[in-house]
Amino acid sequence: MTQIEKLKNTFLDTFGPSDQDIHSFFSPSRINIIGEHIDYNGGEVFPCPLEIGTYGLARKNDDQLLRLKSLNLEAQANIKIQDISYQEDHDWMNYVTGMVKYIGEAGYQVGGFDLLVYGNIPNGAGLSSSASLEMLVGMVLSVLYNGGNIDKKEMALLGQKTENDFFGLQTGIMDQFIIALGQKNHATLINTNELSYEHVPFDLADYALVILNTNKRRELKDSKYNERRSECNQALAILKEEKTDINYLCDLGQDDLELLNKIKDPKIKNRALHVIMENVRVKQAVDALNQGDIQKLGQLLVASNDSLRDLYEVTGPHLDSITKHANSFDACLGARMTGAGFGGCGIAIVKKDRIDEFVDHVRVAYKEDTGLDCQFIQSDIGDGVREII
Repeated sequence: MTQIEKLKNTFLDTFGPSDQDIHSFFSPSRINIIGEHIDYNGGEVFPCPLEIGTYGLARKNDDQLLRLKSLNLEAQANIKIQDISYQEDHDWMNYVTGMVKYIGEAGYQVGGFDLLVYGNIPNGAGLSSSASLEMLVGMVLSVLYNGGNIDKKEMALLGQKTENDFFGLQTGIMDQFIIALGQKNHATLINTNELSYEHVPFDLADYALVILNTNKRRELKDSKYNERRSECNQALAILKEEKTDINYLCDLGQDDLELLNKIKDPKIKNRALHVIMENVRVKQAVDALNQGDIQKLGQLLVASNDSLRDLYEVTGPHLDSITKHANSFDACLGARMTGAGFGGCGIAIVKKDRIDEFVDHVRVAYKEDTGLDCQFIQSDIGDGVREII
């Protein structure tokens, strides 16, 4: 029995029979190859969607109710569409109600639906389970009520609006964008300022991408994410006094680094230096991949991780341990934290025929450092959010 067939049985047990058709959906999680903490600074990022993510089964109902159940989390409810507001006790369901609210406000048709969700994303790993759920709900509303015609770029922006306005998290656009628009076997270069993008074939030859889950749960809302964004805004305000034609820190390049001497606070200066140079590294990484220079790509991952640890200060002891031990392995070309940081996951480029040795090496050393067991995930790069026909 397939995953979808199992979910259909649970769906019918939960919501009962109906004349309405049941539709099946999948929304991936994501990793970012490189370009961290610059999607809210007008930079370019280089993520890809994974074949782990969020499954959803949904059908219309005529009751103007959102009947919601998760197989991963206990909270479930029947929520009236006209009563939508952020409610702490609604837990994960706030991602659903936020999307319904903003899709409706954008002029699209919304209505009641029954929704069963199941995710195989490690909880709190920083692989963007929230954006995965948001884009799943966007696709549900697109198919059930709008003939499949909600533009995916707009869907991504409404997901970001849910994070920013419904949850009060000042997140960027990268997660929703790649989950909505990603392409199988490609990473996607996204210009977060212009919202333009380019799919780039992702071929690591004799190497593979391994995801390193610290099992240190990342709570983005309780992290220093908004603080970092505020620090970047402070840096931008100072630099705009000298260079008035910039709108984002990533409008600056290596030739502008002397401008950073105008920033007297070393912490704020370090934040700006990370952002500018990380944007440079993204361009270098895309060039390296296009040229088949996987060793150069690995070196850029290490440089990114060093900058995130020392200049941007978003790693912490668990990520520092797992990336240090990954980078000490001779058949690993490079490892770095990925995502917002403060826990969650790293990624590593590892020789395919040495992965078992790599796993043993990192697992033992990480356990000695932290007392935690880490998790290693290998996943193909898949397509963006979609209905499963």
